[in-house]
Amino acid sequence: MVKDPTKEPRFLENVQLFFNRAAAKTGITKDYLELIRACDCVIRFTFPIRRDNGNIETVIAYRAQHKHHFLPVKGGTRYAAGMDLQETMALASLMTFKLAIATVPFGGAKGGVQIDPRLYSQNELEKITRRYTMELAKKGFIGPGIDCLGPDMGTNEQIMTWVKDTYVQMYGETNINAEGCSTGKFINQGGIAGRAESTGLGVYYCFRELVNTPSFVAKAKLGTKGIAGKTFVVQGFGAVGYWASKFFAKDGGIITGIVEYNSAIYNPEGFDVDDVRNWMV
Repeated sequence: MVKDPTKEPRFLENVQLFFNRAAAKTGITKDYLELIRACDCVIRFTFPIRRDNGNIETVIAYRAQHKHHFLPVKGGTRYAAGMDLQETMALASLMTFKLAIATVPFGGAKGGVQIDPRLYSQNELEKITRRYTMELAKKGFIGPGIDCLGPDMGTNEQIMTWVKDTYVQMYGETNINAEGCSTGKFINQGGIAGRAESTGLGVYYCFRELVNTPSFVAKAKLGTKGIAGKTFVVQGFGAVGYWASKFFAKDGGIITGIVEYNSAIYNPEGFDVDDVRNWMV
């Protein structure tokens, strides 16, 4: 429930509000709904790292396993300065619901570290990732049959490969499936082709379905069905925003605006997605 109805609800409160609204239409009894809504396991911990300048910094980290009805649980690993416990629980809940809707036999999970990865060197990020993995392993919050970590905001193939490498060093001799502790790894480290663009492709598929649904097109006053000819403003141009934009453009969409954390660009004629990406890199 919202703690203060005069204020904007937090992320977790928003998720629970939508859950309650949908649950009211199911006919499921209140006790079972409460069981479904609650997070099974949540963990918050800290660990120290030595920065490149010699200073010791205490890092805050999280992991939430929302539901254990199917194992392993599955969910992303987020490196973000605003990461906190309620966001972790909210994202884990949404993972469960998404997996259930898609009939994927995993429970939902989510986790991350409360840092801005742009402010850390490659060496420091490796230290943080390996220590995070070790702490999760000691607490039983990672493993191919327990909890499989995936990439999310602020993490990438290198981060997920460090997760895999650390876990394999700890348990590789006793667990033949140890490399399955994470997804989104480099392909030559056990990753799969297509993973990098998969989330952006999912955004494209969802929107394509929406703009081909007559009732949505009418309510949104879009005029015609389909993506072709429609203009898009993309918030965030990382892995998800870039690939979603690329698929929109391939289907005839026009990317007129791109917003990043520190800047924004606009062109009513549209941008070449790859030109923007190459300029950013």
